[in-house]
Amino acid sequence: MTRMPHTRAAAHPRYDALLAEWNELLRRCQSAGPDDTPDPGPYGREVLERWAEPQRRYHTLDHLSEVLARATELTAYADDPDTVALAAWFHDAVYRPDRSENEERSADLARRALGEAGVDADRTAEVVRLVRLTVTHDPAPGDADGEVLCDADLAVLAGDPASYAAYAAAVRAEYAFVPDPDFRTGRADILRRLLDLPHLFRTPYGQEHWERTARRNLTTELELLEA
Repeated sequence: MTRMPHTRAAAHPRYDALLAEWNELLRRCQSAGPDDTPDPGPYGREVLERWAEPQRRYHTLDHLSEVLARATELTAYADDPDTVALAAWFHDAVYRPDRSENEERSADLARRALGEAGVDADRTAEVVRLVRLTVTHDPAPGDADGEVLCDADLAVLAGDPASYAAYAAAVRAEYAFVPDPDFRTGRADILRRLLDLPHLFRTPYGQEHWERTARRNLTTELELLEA
């Protein structure tokens, strides 16, 4: 990985806890012994710094922290919770709101970084697959790890009214360069596609605890956009 100056991310109140969580996770996933593998710290600091880039308003360290927490909440449904966690760390590690290839570039970063950091090829390939899956949030039936990652990423849709309003405002701020009529049209299209899905969430927990609230939030936002 290219080394970057570490400044913005360290100001986040959960920076130390997130870095410690990363270090523990990567050590568990490295295929060789601790004396034969790179120090996880520099990799974690770079990933955290990426999540703290100034162009982000929603896809921030707060979002990363939330997705990691929701993935932990869904651990019982995952085949390989550590692989899901690695994918959560990388799923928006590359993010430019004016680009369409963010997930692909994030997957490529995961492939390069995890290979260099001593994670075996099979696990690295699975992380790459899971990151790419967040383009569609449409895991195949039986893809337990894909279901957990996608549910964790979409759990924000099931927030209370104030939390959801803050999420929607952050998304709009991230796309401040888009004129309001164009944003309303594009955002409404996304909301309709989500509402047309048979299920927003694939895990039993997500369907039971998040589905109804998320659909209510999406419907309310769509009505406001179309008003």
